Amino acid sequence: MKCRHCESILEHVFIDLGFSPPSNAYLSIEDLDKIEVYLPLKIFVCDNCWLVQTKDYATADTFFDHDYAYFSSFSKSWLKHAKQYVEMISESLQLNENSMVVEIASNDGYLLKNFVTRNIPCLGIEPTDSTASAAENEGVPVIRKFFSSELAKELITQGKQADLIIGNNVYAHVPDINDFTRGISLLLKKDGVLTLEFPHLYSLLEQNQFDTIYHEHYSYLSLYTVSKIFNRAGLKVWHVEELSTHGGSLRVYGCHESDNRTIDESVNRVIECEAIFGLKELDTYKNFQEEANRIKNDLLIYLINMKKEGKKISAYGAAAKGNTLLNYAGIKADLLDCVYDASPHKQNKYLPGSHIPIYSPDRIKTDAPDVILILPWNIKDEIISQLSYIKAWGGEFITAVPELAFLE
Repeated sequence: MKCRHCESILEHVFIDLGFSPPSNAYLSIEDLDKIEVYLPLKIFVCDNCWLVQTKDYATADTFFDHDYAYFSSFSKSWLKHAKQYVEMISESLQLNENSMVVEIASNDGYLLKNFVTRNIPCLGIEPTDSTASAAENEGVPVIRKFFSSELAKELITQGKQADLIIGNNVYAHVPDINDFTRGISLLLKKDGVLTLEFPHLYSLLEQNQFDTIYHEHYSYLSLYTVSKIFNRAGLKVWHVEELSTHGGSLRVYGCHESDNRTIDESVNRVIECEAIFGLKELDTYKNFQEEANRIKNDLLIYLINMKKEGKKISAYGAAAKGNTLLNYAGIKADLLDCVYDASPHKQNKYLPGSHIPIYSPDRIKTDAPDVILILPWNIKDEIISQLSYIKAWGGEFITAVPELAFLE
């Protein structure tokens, strides 16, 4: 396999998580008797441009189909994050009724609905029918296609070049990252701005976040590598913000290379921090497999011991990262009774691979689990606040990543 960006031969394995089904391929009860698709989950690091990437086994439409179950609007903290962004960027760029905002992978309209209420023209690009329909119900116009340079050309002929292009947690999800970036460059007006948010490779390594690796994530990104990808497409990163979302993310601000915006010191600072940490050194990537194995084994030992004591153990949050963890560890319903999730799009289904049933949180008080394993650890504070009532019967919260932790 060649690197998706620079086409160098990939020789260095970062981590091998064996075989697992796509992390968002939730199952109905009828699916349990059918053959389930398992794909290798092996990650490489390119020693030329330092793009960390999955090995190609399936196309994007394998993962993002009409029945896609991830809806952004079921996290209150994420909705707040999106609303604050819209307020900030609207004021910063002085967006108004004459502007055009395009969000790539607009999901269920969680973000663009804030532009709708401000009467700022916007357009969502979202290939999954389930989430696109939800966005349209919020008054957000949606094109149901994957974004590409070809789609960008179509939109230009329709007079829809953008003053602002937004991509939140989509940049890692595209198999052809060069074409995707060229498409952004084409669609962006001469003086337009783009912002992309994505989990930071630095955080993944520093905090042993191996569960953020799954098939839908084709790339794991550093600012250094993103800057190189931008440059090839005639773009430049001129500012960057470090965010706490998703366990540590970057929000990069980009524009055309010809734009007179000066590059902020934040860009050089983050790239320097990455270099000091060793993101351009192969040795940095060599011990990650051992860390993943440690986390897996610690969790397994704990769950087995608790089961021996007759404890009731459940999980909360049917998140993609949870499926990576459970499938790599081989955890099934004999160790975890069920998982609770607030999204009705996941309730009464089953986790891929492990086949653990997904229930509404309304059942928690009746079930009274002794332990709840929080799978989306990035929003653990929000979950603990919502479920604090489990302490009434002595219930406890735990997380497994970056290490087994007991939470107050």
